[in-house]
Amino acid sequence: MRNVLVTGGAGFIGSNFIHYLLRTEPDVRVVNLDALTYAGSLENLKGLPDEKRHTFVEGSITDRPLVDRLFAEYTIDTVIHFAAESHVDRSILDPGVFVQTNVIGTFTLLEAARKAWLVDKLVPVETARFHHVSTDEVFGTLSKTEPPFEEETRYQPRSPYAASKASSDHFVRAYNITYGLPVTISNCSNNYGPRQFPEKLIPLMILNAVNGRPLPVYGDGMQIRDWLYVDDHCEAIWKVVTQGRVGETYCVGGDNQPPNIEIVHTICDILDELRPGSVFAPHEKLITHVADRPGHDRRYDINIEKIHTELGWSPRYSLKTGLADTVQWYLENPEWVSAIMEQSDYGRWVKRNYEDRKGQA
Repeated sequence: MRNVLVTGGAGFIGSNFIHYLLRTEPDVRVVNLDALTYAGSLENLKGLPDEKRHTFVEGSITDRPLVDRLFAEYTIDTVIHFAAESHVDRSILDPGVFVQTNVIGTFTLLEAARKAWLVDKLVPVETARFHHVSTDEVFGTLSKTEPPFEEETRYQPRSPYAASKASSDHFVRAYNITYGLPVTISNCSNNYGPRQFPEKLIPLMILNAVNGRPLPVYGDGMQIRDWLYVDDHCEAIWKVVTQGRVGETYCVGGDNQPPNIEIVHTICDILDELRPGSVFAPHEKLITHVADRPGHDRRYDINIEKIHTELGWSPRYSLKTGLADTVQWYLENPEWVSAIMEQSDYGRWVKRNYEDRKGQA
């Protein structure tokens, strides 16, 4: 049995990863550490396959005694580190939280892993792996003509969120070089799919459109992103953990780069097809341009050649298929949406973030 500590496993990507792992890997036990902040919910862990192989622990990755205890009690040999504050808009409003979680939290986990594997030798270090899940936002922004981000791209973070993730990347890499800690890093593009907290672009647009609310598009909506379906991301992470080279970084993306406004129009078209009798159809009439956010990166693109060549990974989902499946999931899971809305500060945050932008586009 492989004993895997998943941090942030009640959040969007973390919970999908646990569903994926328990569904595909019968020889894995999962310890799930999550602080259950606004974006993490036990709702995301309902219906897990083979639930007896999953243990949930509520707590913070900055709690060193707790983290040390988990390493020892469960003989952890693998860490998949998702736990992070991850929304750029929130980082602009409250950057200190991002430093605490993304930098101090990652440092705490690294120190605990170093103690467990290199000092106390609780498991053979050659069987251990610390995988850090990062973002392409650490690389900054691209002009229309610049080549895609790749593993050697210079870091140029432009938001407090991106800066905090860049710092955590550097700590992970330094622990490999300085101490020999067996680490890997993946820098992914924008994820989407089931169980994503509704403040992010795709679920925000789906839920607003379903309820006839405005679809707030920053500026002209021509910001370009690469979109990665979350199940594809989960498969890529496990490939890196089990087959990737220690100390290496792998870029992971969906191999598509539409502008945001195209994403919004596609969601509207899917809803028009699935709910043709809706009083809000055609849903594109709900699109409302609002003032852009400060320092909004204009274009991301990511080169996935390395992970494809070395590990044989490519995304299975096209953007059209992934978006259709995502919209369908939100329509079929209104109880999840209701529970998440009740548990979180979603309504207050949306008002705080978008209220002052109205009429400023």
